[in-house]
Amino acid sequence: MNATGDPRIDRIAASPIYKELKHKRNTLGWTLTLLMLVAYFGYIGLIAFDKSFLAQPIGDGVSTIGIPIAIGLMVFTIALTGFYVRRANSEFDRLAAQVLEDNP
Repeated sequence: MNATGDPRIDRIAASPIYKELKHKRNTLGWTLTLLMLVAYFGYIGLIAFDKSFLAQPIGDGVSTIGIPIAIGLMVFTIALTGFYVRRANSEFDRLAAQVLEDNP
């Protein structure tokens, strides 16, 4: 027994399936975080350093190119969230159930 004091937790922590789950979940989380940071700070960088690009009007209307880019950033955020949720509800939940099944 180590620091946890619970042999079941120790067995789960040593399980190769749990280690696989942890690795896959962490890798996906950091990848999606990096993508979101690049997209968000890219947009903020455009605001800071190239306002004239974002201020270009679209067609004959009063809207500028910055509006669809901002909406695209919001859609991108929702898409990343949906991707994570789908993956968590399928692969990660399956692995978690397998870990619990193997460690009664």
